[in-house]
Amino acid sequence: MQAQKGQSTVEYILLVTAVIAVVILFTAGDRSLFQQRLNSVFNTTTQDLLNVASRLQDNAASGATSTLP
Repeated sequence: MQAQKGQSTVEYILLVTAVIAVVILFTAGDRSLFQQRLNSVFNTTTQDLLNVASRLQDNAASGATSTLP
């Protein structure tokens, strides 16, 4: 029973260490994969919002009442 408990503790420590290593790997530095993906999502969302705002402005200027897709 004691050997099984010791083995579980070592496995838990290894798992926690692996998770911490992955978090550090994805968040370290300005050019990390996580940072690149996050910037991509922000840029895409910003561009989409600007496109919708432009369409709404164009519709308002022309007096159209159509809805956006």
